[in-house]
Amino acid sequence: MQPVLIISAVEQEVSYLVRSLRCERVRDRGFPVAYVSPTDQRPVVIAAAGIGKVNAASVASALIFQWQPELVINIGCAGAYPEGGLKVGDLALAVSEIFGDDGVITPEGWQGLEFIGIPVHEIKGERYFNEIPLSFAAAEKAGQLASALDITLRRGRFLTVSACSGTVLRGRELYDRFAPVCENMEGAAVALVAMQYGVDCLEVRGISNMVEDRDLSRWDIPLAVEQAQRFILKYLESY
Repeated sequence: MQPVLIISAVEQEVSYLVRSLRCERVRDRGFPVAYVSPTDQRPVVIAAAGIGKVNAASVASALIFQWQPELVINIGCAGAYPEGGLKVGDLALAVSEIFGDDGVITPEGWQGLEFIGIPVHEIKGERYFNEIPLSFAAAEKAGQLASALDITLRRGRFLTVSACSGTVLRGRELYDRFAPVCENMEGAAVALVAMQYGVDCLEVRGISNMVEDRDLSRWDIPLAVEQAQRFILKYLESY
């Protein structure tokens, strides 16, 4: 039975899952990995990869290669754009991930990778530039589960940035350009690596803050990561 691979940026984003699944903590080739492999359940491999796209991509690639998972789940917290209708504590489900600042700055402003003409991935004649689709089947199952549990789970495009938006003006600029529901720092990298390996990818994030002038007193990371993990635990039980 192929395992499910769960990737987050930091341990706080997977600690509830680790405890609930009674995972054994190990270090594997330098990566911190928690895993559970009971004989009567599907194996689950959990990794806190570190912040940012480079960490996310390197850990995702190494663990997909080693474990050959059936599904990759990217989990964590995110900042929501006010125009997207989410609030702190809500859950968001990615239909696609966008590399939000990969491209080129021209005299007319930012242009994406299609302007350069070099895709990040090409398969079966399809070229992918800044936007990477995630598994429709996995997202549909998550949406149906949320409906059955009466949990609000907002579907939409996610934006991955190298520098988080800490001002209202930057948030408006990105929302006007991409119309995403939330932003994070790893999701597009995980989605791209999963696509390159031909593995389905699901991404669920709890909203920890709004994209506004940065004010940590208005954030609630513990609530966001707990909500996301509780939902993924239910997802695993029904998988």
